[in-house]
Amino acid sequence: MSFTTGTSGAARTPPHTLTLILLSGIGALSMNVFLPSLPGMARDFGVDYGTMQLSVSAYLVASAIVQLLVGPLSDRWGRRPVMLGALAIFVAATVGTIAAPTAGWFLVFRMAQAAVATGLALSRAVVRDMVAGDAAASRIGYVTMGMSVVPMIAPILGGLIDEAAGWRAVFVVLGAAGAGMLWLTYADMGETAAGGGTSLRTQVANYPVLARSGRFWGYALAMTFASGAFFAYVGGAPFVGEQVFHMSPAEVGYWFAAPSIGYMLGNFLAGRLSVKVGTNNMILAGAVLTALVLAVATVGDLAGIHRPLVFFGAIAVMGMGNGMVLPNSAAGMMGVVPHLAGTASGLGGAMALAGGAGLSAIAGVFLVPGAGALPLLVIMLASAVGSLVSIAAIMRSPREPAGGRRLSAD
Repeated sequence: MSFTTGTSGAARTPPHTLTLILLSGIGALSMNVFLPSLPGMARDFGVDYGTMQLSVSAYLVASAIVQLLVGPLSDRWGRRPVMLGALAIFVAATVGTIAAPTAGWFLVFRMAQAAVATGLALSRAVVRDMVAGDAAASRIGYVTMGMSVVPMIAPILGGLIDEAAGWRAVFVVLGAAGAGMLWLTYADMGETAAGGGTSLRTQVANYPVLARSGRFWGYALAMTFASGAFFAYVGGAPFVGEQVFHMSPAEVGYWFAAPSIGYMLGNFLAGRLSVKVGTNNMILAGAVLTALVLAVATVGDLAGIHRPLVFFGAIAVMGMGNGMVLPNSAAGMMGVVPHLAGTASGLGGAMALAGGAGLSAIAGVFLVPGAGALPLLVIMLASAVGSLVSIAAIMRSPREPAGGRRLSAD
């Protein structure tokens, strides 16, 4: 099946699955590859860890804003031109992070790097352009299963590069990856938005349908809280690794693979079972699993069990739960108003990132010398319970009609 672009009208084929995997993965690489370097970067710039931790929490806020913008823009102008523009900004911003003379300038360019969050929102929207319903959840599960390999490898790679050549070399590698993705997207990513896109006036006229849907907000909140548990971990785990378990950057990188292994398994289960079991049941199972394992880990920490295997083992199971929740909640919220799939993906993704930024920042406040891992575990557990409550509310509510009235495009 071929599609036409929204700008030139030239016939193009939709992107290969590998391209979608890599578009999601470049965002994960940007988020994870430098995490083992955070304590050393703080020392290099002469600032405290909380300041450098803004490169995670503030980056998530910027990513949320990006996803709010790129969803409607891609529904109007098409997925392809928006993705190409975002990657070009990302490459330029990465050059800025390498050259940054102070922590302030680094954070400015780091915020601009958030343009790469476009990849996650639009890869989901492209899948929803091509398939619908539980089949979309299955396809998204497979796409993100492949993408989960990136955060598994990235911290290990980043830790090794840091020890060999310093943290700036980590960003050199990141910039090269961004340039490679810009070329691949130009060569392979055809347009998939139906009719070349939906006009902004049509989108605005249909927003009330999305905004009034309890099911949309339920799916979006399930995604937000599930992601929040992970992003709190991302913001706090480097501190826990160094201060609680006395690990080197490379060792922190190795243990960072734990949630990615679990997430990949959860995505595999989503890909295999979503069509058979159903979207809501998969979200519920993942949310229950996540809340249960984090509750056990929290009790263990209170009982004085402080072992890397226990902490990161629980995080791996949390990752598996998230791997079941996220693709299904994404498919659910994009199915409410199918012709606003990009907008729904962007809004839901923005909520997830904004929530993650808040929880990451909270983790940074409470993780002080002597605090141990308990504050981080409590924050993640509270977020996981929020995801469970959200999907329970969806399953108890009467089912709404799928989508709203489709207005004619301009």
